[in-house]
Amino acid sequence: MLLVALLLCATLLLMMGVSLSLGAVSMTPQHLLQAIWHQGEPLYQTILWDLRLPRILAAVLVGAALGTSGALLQGMLKNGLADPFLLGISAGAGLVTIAMFSFGLLQTWIPLASWSGGLLTSIIVYWLARRGNAISIERLILGGVAVSSLFGAIQSVLLLMAEDGQVQAALNWLIGSLNGRGWTEVKASGVYIVVALLLGCLLARTVNLLNLGDELAVSLGVSILRSRIFIGGIASLLAASAVSIGGLIGFVGLIVPHGIRLLAGTDYRAVIPLSAVGGALVLTFADLVARLGVVELPVGAVTALFGSPLFIWLLYRRQTGF
Repeated sequence: MLLVALLLCATLLLMMGVSLSLGAVSMTPQHLLQAIWHQGEPLYQTILWDLRLPRILAAVLVGAALGTSGALLQGMLKNGLADPFLLGISAGAGLVTIAMFSFGLLQTWIPLASWSGGLLTSIIVYWLARRGNAISIERLILGGVAVSSLFGAIQSVLLLMAEDGQVQAALNWLIGSLNGRGWTEVKASGVYIVVALLLGCLLARTVNLLNLGDELAVSLGVSILRSRIFIGGIASLLAASAVSIGGLIGFVGLIVPHGIRLLAGTDYRAVIPLSAVGGALVLTFADLVARLGVVELPVGAVTALFGSPLFIWLLYRRQTGF
């Protein structure tokens, strides 16, 4: 496990270095080192500190949040096909954002508003899933699907009522993009993500116990209701914070935990922190691919292009039992 962790961390640092160097204006290692120490040409310093570094840090934060959120939800629900948007987080955040675009409200408040919308939706879904003193997994999933469908329909109506310019801006956010993300977004959500990541890692033992089954977990002193609410709350906070920075970026929280379990086993004391590193690595790579073309692609489209075939493969594995 230590070897896998070291390999992932080294690969992430290497990918960050490559991403800092490549772009519309490429930098040699010498130029990069000089810019890091605020030396050399002012152009390279501006590109590094004002454009690429905050964007790459945003990719690291968003990827780590989505990867950890996916690992927590898959462990809590004992379902390998669960992802951070299962609880309707994306639908709630998207609805609030579309409403702000459609009504021409202050767009500087969109990150905070989307974060609030995602968390509020998660609370609604948990309320629908509560059965007495327990949380029904089936009701949780069905509630997330129902709320997502309802909010998706309202989004469509709002988009039809909006002006063309507002529709284009809203669609760019809904697809998921890190273009233009700067220090403001990193500082606004970075603290919440880091704290939630630490709390998520501390929940690894509880997730392991929940995977043993409810009866055994209760006999070992675990409160099923309180544990699921707390784990789901941290996962929702991570996913909502990621949405507030990068919009709706799919498949990272679904695919990354699977890859980590293949590499490091099923112990969530390793799966959760390594999913954070793996998510950061995947999204940093996807963002690099997105901006290397003639026309910059939304990073959400890149993750979907790579993630969809993997998702189909996972479904095939579950169907055939391989």
